[in-house]
Amino acid sequence: MSLKNTLEIDIVSATSSKIDTVDFENLAFGNIFTDHMLVCDFKEGAWQKPIIKPYEPFMIDPSAKVFHYGQAIFEGMKAYKDENDAVWLFRPDENFHRFNKSAVRMAMPEVPEDIFIDGLKTIVDLERNWVKKGLGNTLYLRPFMIAIGSGVIAQPSTQYRFMIILSPAKSYYSGEVKVIIADHYSRAANGGIGAAKAAGNYSAQFYPTKLANEKGYQQIIWTDDATHTKLEEAGTMNVFVRINDTLYTAPTSERILDGVTRKSLIELAKREGMNVEVRSVLVDELVTAAKNGSLKEIFGAGTAAVVSPISAFAYQDVEYTLPKIENSFASHLKETLTKIQYKLADDTFGWTVKI
Repeated sequence: MSLKNTLEIDIVSATSSKIDTVDFENLAFGNIFTDHMLVCDFKEGAWQKPIIKPYEPFMIDPSAKVFHYGQAIFEGMKAYKDENDAVWLFRPDENFHRFNKSAVRMAMPEVPEDIFIDGLKTIVDLERNWVKKGLGNTLYLRPFMIAIGSGVIAQPSTQYRFMIILSPAKSYYSGEVKVIIADHYSRAANGGIGAAKAAGNYSAQFYPTKLANEKGYQQIIWTDDATHTKLEEAGTMNVFVRINDTLYTAPTSERILDGVTRKSLIELAKREGMNVEVRSVLVDELVTAAKNGSLKEIFGAGTAAVVSPISAFAYQDVEYTLPKIENSFASHLKETLTKIQYKLADDTFGWTVKI
């Protein structure tokens, strides 16, 4: 994929860099940020000129709509450095289109492609020293938009701020992940905002996830809101289930996020000759498969974690342990995808974009 910069962006460089103070071998996910951020405001019905400036706090009116009515959306992406020190993005067009779908659903203005894509490319290029070589090392990219218009009347804002901040990262999850299958709480509902990357989707998960953590589980596999009989997502990730030698994942809907990693894994699995079915998997079907031994794998898929294997799941206070499998689908797909992202394998799909 080839994307050319067409937008002029003002750049105010930081007077010094904090990069030498960062321990890149011991990074907590999303806690350290690079020297610069991109800011672009929407006001009087138009997007203003974007600026890249030193990373810093900014002032905002206490009555800003984002605080009172939750108009906030975001994306999660990564930049990768290959062995020749070239820096690459992975399918940024997908994140751009999904960002604007979220914006439409939240009654926010769509961000022009040049501001989003050129902004990403410019700030990543500026911060390329923060992208370290080696598998597992990435620069996490967080484009987001908030409503900054003032006033507490319950209606959409007229002013917005689009920003991009960057954070060096390693693996998101480590160790074995155990999950609880939800039978009461829901992540999203029909007609709601589950398919948007809206901030409120994630805050609504915190309490039931806290309850799961207290029982010794790291995440929740969410089920449909109406019947709690169909598997939907795993924590903040899309979920895949392998029964015998068939890989299943739920179709996207108003409740399920159209994950970039999810769709990439589906295409990779098909190319690798795996049998893939995009359909709802019933909780009863999963439990039966766990009991009769046909359940081989469950794993989450997302930008932060890439692929996160699940070692056990609990449903209605009964825990089921998954078998340890050599040459699992999860490990093979993760290795195949990351090799493309780090340019260690040919990108036959045209997914990668050079900075």
